[in-house]
Amino acid sequence: MSTLIKLFASDLDGTLYNGLHQTDGGIVRRLRRVVGAGRHVALATGRWSSTGAELGFGDLPLEVVCGNGAFVYGASGELLRSVEIDPATVEELLRAFPTCCLVCVSADGTFVRGSRADQLAGYLPPHGLLGRFVAWQARRRGPGADMVFDQTEADVLAHPICKVNCRVPDAGLKAELAAFVGERADTLVNASFDGDLFELTEASVNKGEALAWLAGHLGMTEDEVAVYGDGGNDLAMLERFDHAYATSNASEAAKRAAGNVIGSCTLHAVPRHMLTTVRRDGAL
Repeated sequence: MSTLIKLFASDLDGTLYNGLHQTDGGIVRRLRRVVGAGRHVALATGRWSSTGAELGFGDLPLEVVCGNGAFVYGASGELLRSVEIDPATVEELLRAFPTCCLVCVSADGTFVRGSRADQLAGYLPPHGLLGRFVAWQARRRGPGADMVFDQTEADVLAHPICKVNCRVPDAGLKAELAAFVGERADTLVNASFDGDLFELTEASVNKGEALAWLAGHLGMTEDEVAVYGDGGNDLAMLERFDHAYATSNASEAAKRAAGNVIGSCTLHAVPRHMLTTVRRDGAL
């Protein structure tokens, strides 16, 4: 008898989102049926958002694992867990790279050591189509309600920082930052979907570890979890769980880590697979 999947967890860009990196009616309708059948759906993302509504899923009650696993939020938007980076390491980072626009994320807000223009500059060409799309979205929406710019070192260190983002197109500076992270592997890890982007969290943090914690919190075993991903920051998640699936548009590394490949995100492969799984179990 096959295992009953009780928790479905998916990355967003290139996975659950469509080809335009957003939700649409078809995605939301399928997820609504999955949740309506009594299953949990968690969004597992490098972004920082505490609710599915902020990520385009309306009133659906979805758990959110964000910041690559640094934060876990319940379906009602309540903070269930956060993992802080060692404050001494954050202080070293701020002092070692004074010219970098460091986006420092805490459960109580996002504190940017730089201006709004500095942050947006990192996403302008030549950083590819995704970067241009992100920059367009950011300009259209305006700054996030929780985002505070032009923060000093003291301003940042006044908060428990759980994730630090920084886009570094300069090859020399990128090498220096990579070396800095490598020398602090006991306190810091970088899991990014993009070669120019650093997404720094506490060394033990990843989507797989956070989802295993969430499953335990919900009273489930890891065998009752199915996960979906497409890129570098999904590898730990795809490797950890037996029921792991990569989209056909995923990286080769993600496909190897998952061991199972489904269709493209442009064809709603992930919500279709979730719904098919629920139907197979006889819940619909």
